[in-house]
Amino acid sequence: MTVMVAVPDSPEGVAALAAAAAEADLLGTDLVAVNLALKPLDTSSIPSTTKVTVLERQGRSDRDPADAVLADIEEYGARRLVIGVKRRSPVGKALLGSISQRLLLESPIPVLAVKLTEGAD
Repeated sequence: MTVMVAVPDSPEGVAALAAAAAEADLLGTDLVAVNLALKPLDTSSIPSTTKVTVLERQGRSDRDPADAVLADIEEYGARRLVIGVKRRSPVGKALLGSISQRLLLESPIPVLAVKLTEGAD
């Protein structure tokens, strides 16, 4: 069983990475981190006992982030997906798509959604 985490360059991404590392440790499995940022992923907060594989994007021309995560789920045989979410207004939900929303709706595996507490950002 593999735990996969989608990690954007945001406070939600940091929270998702921490939660995914804890989930992988709890389940005694490895972690695959899909780096959605266009800079190297900082994995220093992940315990050294957690086996982590980081998948880097090649740049803005690389495929759509949600499509990349969905394809990687199948390729790596992930059994659980961890994502970070933030509060969005009803208008924001109606007008703008989000990677997290697409992953919640289209993921073929269970999704653990991590929400930041008030005042954490």
